[in-house]
Amino acid sequence: MFEEFQGVPVHPLLVHAAVVFVPLLGLVSLLYALLPFSRQHLRWVLFALSLIGPVSATFARLSGLAFFDRMKKAGKINPAGEFVKQVNAHQHFGTMTLIATIVLGVVGLLLWWFVRPRGGGERAKFDFLSIVLSVVTVVAAGVAVYYVVRTGDSGSKMVWTGQ
Repeated sequence: MFEEFQGVPVHPLLVHAAVVFVPLLGLVSLLYALLPFSRQHLRWVLFALSLIGPVSATFARLSGLAFFDRMKKAGKINPAGEFVKQVNAHQHFGTMTLIATIVLGVVGLLLWWFVRPRGGGERAKFDFLSIVLSVVTVVAAGVAVYYVVRTGDSGSKMVWTGQ
């Protein structure tokens, strides 16, 4: 399922979903956590991205593993070569991206559930839970975006430098 689509490897196609949705989840989570006036507009966007982001990272990871296995079976990768070390580093970054995105997705869902938009004239409430979730959101969004950038950078360098 995650190997190819009409003869084209699926991994380069699915990676772009993670490259778009993971940083978007990070941005929307930050806006929702730190800017109370944005919550009424971003509430359902946060909910959707909290599901789509981790799913896109999961599909990118699974398709990458399938792509690597396919290349090994076809004899296009020397198991003792330097290239395998780069692929292993790329896989590590992909795993970290997946973990960080799942954490961010869970935090996004917790924000969506526990930190509600305020009503028309109601002042923003800063209770302990919303403060904790806001701090965790900042950290989780930073980590997820960092790893999606590192993963994409290591993968693109392998492709574009011919390594």
